[in-house]
Amino acid sequence: MSFRELSIARAMEFAIHEINNRTDLLPGITLGYQIHDSCGAVSMAVKVAFQFANGMEPFFSDTDSCSKSAAAAVPALVGESTSTPSISMARMLGLFGIPQVSHFATCACLSDKRQYPAFFRTIPSDHHQAAALAKIVKYFGWTWIGAVRSDSDYGNYGMASFLKAAQEEGICVEYSESYYRTDSRSKLERVANVIRRSTARVIVAFVASGDMRLLLEELARQPPPPLQWIGTEAWIIQSEFLRFNMCAGAIGFSVPNSVIPGLREFLLDLSPEQALKSPLLTEFWESSFSCSLKGSSEGARECDGSEDIRALQNPYTDTSQLGESNLAYKATYAIAHAIHGVICNDTQCDKSAKFTPWQILDQLKRVNFTTKNGSQVSFDSNGDPVAVYDLINWQVNEDGAMDFVTVGHYDSSKPRGQEFSLSRAIIWMGGRIKVPRSVCSESCPPGTRKAVQKGKPVCCYDCIPCAEGEISNNTGCVLFELCRCPSEFWPNTQRDSCLPKPVEFLSWDDTLSIILTAFSITGAFIAVCVTVVFYKHRTSPIVRANNSELSFLLLFSLTLCFLCSLTFIGQPSEWSCMLRHTAFGITFVLCISCVLGKTIVVLMAFRATLPGSNVMKWFGPPQQRLSVLTFTLIQVLICVLWLTISPPLPFKNLKQYKERIILECGLGSAIGFWAVLGYIGFLALLCFILAFLARKLPDNFNEAKFITFSMLIFCAVWVTFIPAHVSSPGKFTVAVEIFAILASSFGLISCIFAPKCFIIMFRPEQNTKKHLMGKIPSKSL
Repeated sequence: MSFRELSIARAMEFAIHEINNRTDLLPGITLGYQIHDSCGAVSMAVKVAFQFANGMEPFFSDTDSCSKSAAAAVPALVGESTSTPSISMARMLGLFGIPQVSHFATCACLSDKRQYPAFFRTIPSDHHQAAALAKIVKYFGWTWIGAVRSDSDYGNYGMASFLKAAQEEGICVEYSESYYRTDSRSKLERVANVIRRSTARVIVAFVASGDMRLLLEELARQPPPPLQWIGTEAWIIQSEFLRFNMCAGAIGFSVPNSVIPGLREFLLDLSPEQALKSPLLTEFWESSFSCSLKGSSEGARECDGSEDIRALQNPYTDTSQLGESNLAYKATYAIAHAIHGVICNDTQCDKSAKFTPWQILDQLKRVNFTTKNGSQVSFDSNGDPVAVYDLINWQVNEDGAMDFVTVGHYDSSKPRGQEFSLSRAIIWMGGRIKVPRSVCSESCPPGTRKAVQKGKPVCCYDCIPCAEGEISNNTGCVLFELCRCPSEFWPNTQRDSCLPKPVEFLSWDDTLSIILTAFSITGAFIAVCVTVVFYKHRTSPIVRANNSELSFLLLFSLTLCFLCSLTFIGQPSEWSCMLRHTAFGITFVLCISCVLGKTIVVLMAFRATLPGSNVMKWFGPPQQRLSVLTFTLIQVLICVLWLTISPPLPFKNLKQYKERIILECGLGSAIGFWAVLGYIGFLALLCFILAFLARKLPDNFNEAKFITFSMLIFCAVWVTFIPAHVSSPGKFTVAVEIFAILASSFGLISCIFAPKCFIIMFRPEQNTKKHLMGKIPSKSL
């Protein structure tokens, strides 16, 4: 016999005695009752449910005035204590609308009003307890746990809810085992061995008290390593389990403890005569004192009246934990208030009123009251109360005995994140003050990340070095994305923090920049020197030949070409990006236009020597100036359109290199950039063709030969520039462009002006009109 269940049943009896003696609740009405023992079996519970639905035998009351004729069917009942029998009863009673108020059936499935329309309970649904258990496991940092459950509706539904909540909290379960008290011993031994061999140091037990007793007895045969037990309301405050020292430090949720004034005296006010009136009390008396009441059984020592119930130490007489009894007490009062709402008004009740269980059911949905001991009673739309739990800890007291200590509280009605609170220190397994650890793998050190082990939960992982571009803090990386440095940052050598990426561009203090700057200034200086030489000898035949204006303009444009390369050096900015490409494009077109003009002059000059030709008047100095201006203005127009529509602007190139940023000038419009280069290429090609055609014209100093060579060099440089520009990395892209500008500029100044300067400086005898006209044979240079 379960003495705990008997004390709960008598708490209902005590509540009925209180109600019958009250004048404000059901005044003048006497409630009767009948107590049935379901023996924890579904078949017995269903049999009793059928009895309730079809009619009852005479039942106990204060006055014996109630009889079978009082009602054809019971209007309401309190029970059952466990989920599976309650489910069976609720399915059947719901068809008749007979309300059932359970004090300890916690299965979340019973909240489904479509299947159980007449079911209510004063204990919270396991949906809340499962969520609370997952939160407390997460709160203490346990990510690797074991789980064991009763193979019943209580255990299976409860554990399913817990596992779902645990998964949402990132908790991994090493094993989840189930058994029932009627299973074979071999299965119980197998479950016990799984627990013994596990690496998880925390175990959640969603187990009914009867199943838990068998499990603990089996584990006690060969105690496992110290475990941190986490229990449910079904067993966490069962005093009979305090004898198992392996559970010291256990924590779990229970219904809040309560004080019911007068209940202890009522339970202990029991004499042999009173016990004989009830088969249940008779069994309790005989079982407690190992004697037989007169006339009740044979073959046992007869009770002699010296038995003292107050001297007993068992769950029936232990009133230190009355949480469960209080739930039955509240369930009884809920039914009484529902009946009061049906047959009573503000002042009196109608004893002759006829009512149906459906009316009681309807009133139960509305009850909202406070009992004498301060307990609030109401039901939500699912027939459930507000979920409130005490957090219980098994601690060793000063006497060396284990005891239940309330260390915290859980209230589902509070805001999210504030439901759980601790009120005092927890003593863990082995008497430790420090929270025990239960993890599958320790946290990864800085610079490493987690790699899940194949075939195991995500909590089991190996620590491997962070991949390129990843970092990890002290807790390690969980997902690849979470460990990536921002786009403008890169991991340090330890890969535990992100540092800003170095920004790369062709700076002035770079060795390559210094070399290119030196060549640029040297080229410009040479161009200026040539200009000085030409100006000093401006009246000489070699300078005056082939339009000296174009020569000076060409030298000016070459000076600009050399200097425009300097705009490519330094940190790119908006103005420098726009200036470098446009200055380069315009100065080179001016340069090529001058060369083209000189080439056309050579061709026209030869044509002019033919008899009757007056072609030179069509391409005199004004036309030459106009052609140079026209060609240059076309390039200016292209550049203006480019800068207006989509100008080149500085941007950070993060794709070319992972570990550094390339600060460069974006093209803006690629069409604009290639239009500028294409126009320069077109003029250079045209100039090359014309110069090539004029290379063998009769003249001692035929400038077309040198223009052909200069254009050949120019085209070769820029043709090779394109693949070199595309394939050069980082700042070397800009260096290649500067090199192309300088190389082509040096090619032009060398091929066109070097021979003339040589004659002026070192062969003055060849600087005559006769020599230039081919009257005197020339010597090779």
